Amino acid sequence: MSSENTLINKRIRVRIPQDHHQEPVISRLVSEYGLTVNIKAAILGQDAVGDGWFDLDLQGTNGQIQNGLTYLQELKLQVWVDTLREPSR
Repeated sequence: MSSENTLINKRIRVRIPQDHHQEPVISRLVSEYGLTVNIKAAILGQDAVGDGWFDLDLQGTNGQIQNGLTYLQELKLQVWVDTLREPSR
């Protein structure tokens, strides 16, 4: 397997401001960028008041993850990235 097709994992935390609550952010990471997304934790008010937070584990190729992170930056969302080790095989 070439290095460009190697799956990597990144853990991110995303702040979703109230004006983005109706935006399908996580769905687009999956459908448009081909990422596997595991929601590790989330805070989003029942009445969608205030900001929401998602702790996500992303899995994909380096290119897929970089494209997904670029998408989040284009939405002007705050994102914190923590690189995880690749799973041992």
